[in-house]
Amino acid sequence: MPAVVIAEYLAGVMLDPDVGRRAAQRAFLDDVLAVVPICDYDRSVAEHHAELLSYVERKGRKRGAHDLIIAATARATERTLWTTDRRARFDELPGVTTRLIDS
Repeated sequence: MPAVVIAEYLAGVMLDPDVGRRAAQRAFLDDVLAVVPICDYDRSVAEHHAELLSYVERKGRKRGAHDLIIAATARATERTLWTTDRRARFDELPGVTTRLIDS
């Protein structure tokens, strides 16, 4: 899991006004992180990120920085990017293998 996904998830948890739900969401994340490795933003990810940044810039299809970091992490580590976010259009990025999950 890209480290930036943890930040995005935690921000959502912190914004939830329901204290009980926040605790449950945090516990869920802790359970997931106990078994899922965290991928750091290292040199390899940075190079893939730069390639994706330049690709979307050339195509005139700007993307959010976090989405590109997530895609770059999947690409650099040769993993499949699983998502429920249809709007992110990860499948349009070169070298990024994606699977859309119905939510």
